[in-house]
Amino acid sequence: MRLLLLGPPGAGKGTQAARISEALGIPAISTGDIFRNHIKERTSLGQKVQSIIESGHFVPDEVTNEIVFKRLQERDAEGGYLLDGYPRTVEQAWALREYHWAREVDLDHVIELIVPDEILVSRLLKRSEIEGRADDTEDVIRERMKVYKAETIPISDMARSRGLLREIDGTGSVEDVFRRCMEVLAVEAPKPPRPTREGGK
Repeated sequence: MRLLLLGPPGAGKGTQAARISEALGIPAISTGDIFRNHIKERTSLGQKVQSIIESGHFVPDEVTNEIVFKRLQERDAEGGYLLDGYPRTVEQAWALREYHWAREVDLDHVIELIVPDEILVSRLLKRSEIEGRADDTEDVIRERMKVYKAETIPISDMARSRGLLREIDGTGSVEDVFRRCMEVLAVEAPKPPRPTREGGK
């Protein structure tokens, strides 16, 4: 199964990505993790990304695409994958479609976690207080949310027009959200083993 997971800051996207990938036995592929791995291993791509980041610029789409597509060709992604944080722009979304077309495959679902802004702000302010991040003010958080919407709405619209978008209520417990995700994927969420009486059936 090939999935794309969308969600604003504070929606718990990273947590759900890890849970879903474990349940389905597919890798969760995050651009941030890929960048860090390439930089750590000092690959040619990693050095290119590091120099771009250190110069204060965003990594260009073509570099991001190259790194992601290289990761998608690794053995553990042959049976599917969950993309987290990519595509982030319309240009990246089109590049991903072309990548899939060339291989005669496609995304199966695009999951978007929907959480009201006020809940997101509350979660992120609480997180910044716990982590001691004084720079994460309400104004900064709301600006990040505005940027996320500007970037993501066109990608959501593309997925909706192709019948791929699955909007999930991202409020409630981690377990509640995970169960909703599994339901739209038509996959039963793993449950803890039922206790059995010793010697019984």
